[in-house]
Amino acid sequence: MEKQLGHEYPEGKQRESFLKDNCDAVENKGYMKPYTTDQLVEMKENLAEASISLNDIEVEKKAAIEVFKLQAKPLQTLKQELLQNIKHKAEFVDEVCFKFIDTTAKEVGYYNSEGNLIESRPAFGNELQATIFQVSRTGTSN
Repeated sequence: MEKQLGHEYPEGKQRESFLKDNCDAVENKGYMKPYTTDQLVEMKENLAEASISLNDIEVEKKAAIEVFKLQAKPLQTLKQELLQNIKHKAEFVDEVCFKFIDTTAKEVGYYNSEGNLIESRPAFGNELQATIFQVSRTGTSN
């Protein structure tokens, strides 16, 4: 079969009419229609422009995401702390506490600056040996 038919007629209605009048059947058929050189050049230019624009958008997006991450980080940390405190119904503090040894009950108690017992445990052997401060302690304040 020939590679081209009807090229002696101008492109458009006349060529289409010639092909229709001389064919055996007319059918719809899908196929890949090649582009002309000019069309390919134009498409490559459009692709380059789209790629550059897309790259610019991705760079802006990345910068915006970094800004959002920086804004969200302290809130995430605060959220984690609050969740832990709510879960345990308390917060962890590191403050000065006062240790009292009860030699008769053989217990040790730790009190915070508000005077609340925060921890108690059995006394160790070396803690049960009375010191001069424990002997002179009266339990009353002036």
